[in-house]
Amino acid sequence: MEPLQTKTKTSLNNFLILAISLLLIGILFGLIGALQYAIPGFFRNYFSFEKVRPLHVSSIVFWILLSAIGIVLVSIQEYFNRNIYSKKLLQIQFYLFFLSIIAIIVSYFLGIFGGKEYWEFPPFISLFIIIAWILFLINFIKTIKNLKDKPVFIWMWLTGILFFLFTFLESYLWLIPYFKNNIVNDMTIQWKANGSMVGSWNMLIYGSSIYLLDKISGDEKNSHSKMAYALYFLGLFNLLFNWGHHIYTLPTHAYIKHVSYFVSMTELLILGKIIYSWKESLSTAKKHIHIISYRFLFAADVWIFLNLSLAILMSIPVINVFTHGTHTTVAHVMGTTIGINSFLLFALYFEILKEKISTATKNLRIIKTGFWLSNISLLVFWVVLIVMGILKTKWQMNNGLIVFDDLMKQLRPLYYIFFIAGLSLSIGIVLISIPLLKSLIKRKQ
Repeated sequence: MEPLQTKTKTSLNNFLILAISLLLIGILFGLIGALQYAIPGFFRNYFSFEKVRPLHVSSIVFWILLSAIGIVLVSIQEYFNRNIYSKKLLQIQFYLFFLSIIAIIVSYFLGIFGGKEYWEFPPFISLFIIIAWILFLINFIKTIKNLKDKPVFIWMWLTGILFFLFTFLESYLWLIPYFKNNIVNDMTIQWKANGSMVGSWNMLIYGSSIYLLDKISGDEKNSHSKMAYALYFLGLFNLLFNWGHHIYTLPTHAYIKHVSYFVSMTELLILGKIIYSWKESLSTAKKHIHIISYRFLFAADVWIFLNLSLAILMSIPVINVFTHGTHTTVAHVMGTTIGINSFLLFALYFEILKEKISTATKNLRIIKTGFWLSNISLLVFWVVLIVMGILKTKWQMNNGLIVFDDLMKQLRPLYYIFFIAGLSLSIGIVLISIPLLKSLIKRKQ
């Protein structure tokens, strides 16, 4: 293999270090936000919820994006047995992201907004993110060289990169008066862009997961199987149409809603089947060799089943009318972001760093504790959110007979459980993340 250039290795490591750092920062802001639910007015005069929420959301979104970028680039370098096309472009890309994230955090702290959902920071900062993503695309295409006879995960990565760029640009159409001055057009495009955007980074993560399955099993049958290509085309179909279930409540074309209802969350069903079948095919020896990664893949599979069940219910129009905008939607988001995306990313991190992470009993015990603590806490967290969503739905159906303040008093005990479960979940994720962060720092040296 061509020797890995030090600057390239350092830049790739920087993506992963920054990603985990943002995960830890996002956890901190999430805890503050949960505490503000449990204790109304907490930090209100100094650090209000309208600042805490975007700080939490942006940190977690960039944890997913930067992890996906770093893992994809590490994986193509490993798969093709050659260095990334341009270490200079890689370095510029990293610094553009780093400076953008600093600018975003500072703007939120100062209370300077101007954007919309996910991207609530001043729009000009997005220019740096767009340039950085274009550099990512160039490096990816130049490194893989062509698509002839390539496995499905290469197609998934390329599709995810292209569609993220498209949907990110689409999410700023509200700056154009035609969309900005029409509330239905504005909301339709915004929800469509964000729904498709999630599908884009899912392509990056699911493609990386299939690569990991091949790597652990020792052959490429997963990436060339009919099931894998079914996942790819369903994922692409979801990118194009699945967003429609977000706009059931908007007066838009009925056929969009019908198509989206048909395709809602079908890709999760296929991904779950791939991981389940792969687990059954592994020998006991291979499961033990990759025990940490295998553990997180197994957890992700369980969360795929739980979240798929909830998603199917939420996709039924008559139910969606009542769940939309309630804590039930938040439960779906949390189950996907942590239970599926983050656990798959953790599996990929542990595989990349398996030679650096200490196999000492104490270290493995910490990771195992974090694994179980985060899964059990997430389950409690998830269930509490669904219960709160049902209670809010019931309140909405009462046509104002119960005042909102009475609803909040009714939810208060659940908010306490919500915070305790969130704290326990955060501790679990920290126990998982710290060994990864230490190993990444050692890897740079």
